[in-house]
Amino acid sequence: MNRFDFKFNSSFKFSLFLFIVVLSGCSPSEDTPIFPEKKSISESVYASGVIKAKDQYEAYALANGPIQEFFVKEGDTVRVGTPILKIFNESEKLRRENAELAQKYADQQSNQTRLKDLELNIKLAKDKLTNDSLIWAKTQSLWNQGIGTEIELEQKKLAFQSSKTSYESSLLKYQDLQREITFNSQSASKNLRISEILENEYILRSKIDGIVYSLPKEIGEMVSPQVTLAVIGSTSDFYLELQIDEYDISKVKQGQRVMVIMDSFKDQTFEAEVTRIIPIMDSKSKTFTVEAEFTQAPERLFPNLTLEANILTNKRESTLVIPRKYVFRDSLVIAESGDTLRVKTGIKNYEFTEILEGLTEETGLILPKR
Repeated sequence: MNRFDFKFNSSFKFSLFLFIVVLSGCSPSEDTPIFPEKKSISESVYASGVIKAKDQYEAYALANGPIQEFFVKEGDTVRVGTPILKIFNESEKLRRENAELAQKYADQQSNQTRLKDLELNIKLAKDKLTNDSLIWAKTQSLWNQGIGTEIELEQKKLAFQSSKTSYESSLLKYQDLQREITFNSQSASKNLRISEILENEYILRSKIDGIVYSLPKEIGEMVSPQVTLAVIGSTSDFYLELQIDEYDISKVKQGQRVMVIMDSFKDQTFEAEVTRIIPIMDSKSKTFTVEAEFTQAPERLFPNLTLEANILTNKRESTLVIPRKYVFRDSLVIAESGDTLRVKTGIKNYEFTEILEGLTEETGLILPKR
């Protein structure tokens, strides 16, 4: 070792020694007592969650098949009933076209020729009935005067009765045809409506007035009723969907204040209020879902932004508190004399514990030995 190395090492060791001495002199000793003080303390429940658009939902098709075309793009605003996309299905299209043809064939207007033909037959039968009735009446009058034969009278009577039967039969045929046309027309219309409904199942439509946030599929991709085809939600109204541990859910109530931070808005804190508690636990995650609405929100929000939140469940003003690390076994502290004291605690947070009974502002405390 040369002289330079020795001097350097000696100087370094001495400097390190001074640093340690100064540092230890500046740090409070575990035996240095602290005293309870009166201040505000709040208790909160931690929650993680995401931003959701109001009325946000995932849209699914009612049928299988490849996507034929999109009617909107991501970011487009839509109204109730606006078509989003169409799934290709040639068979349903052909069924609908066939139902249209059947409906046109069975329509009342298309059957007017058949009705007019029967109306003409009714008129002819009525004219013949009128004529045969007059002839029979005239023959009956002559017979009463002793003119003519009984056979001739019977023939005229039979001709009248035959004409009457023909006329009544033509009326019944007309009525039957009317009923048949009405039934066929209504049946064809219903079949067409059914075909249109079935074909319409291949067109995905919006259920709300809002904005299309996501269209995760492409034209030509095969889809089914289990596949999400679009995410649609409100254009401007958002809420917080929070996940609360089952251990904390009993502390959460509607109207409680929520402090929110998001990675998308660094170094900013926003406020919200609990609006809804879903009263069932997710058995897999062991959490409850709680909804909250912003009372102080960012200028612009997007669905599915992640967030962390603290729900303020309790707050006390000007109450006696001590640092939480000075309490052990939930209700014991060490006095500066070394005696163990039992205390009654109130609300707690990550830093402080409220003391309800057992201490005063003059009671010195030291850290318990861990």
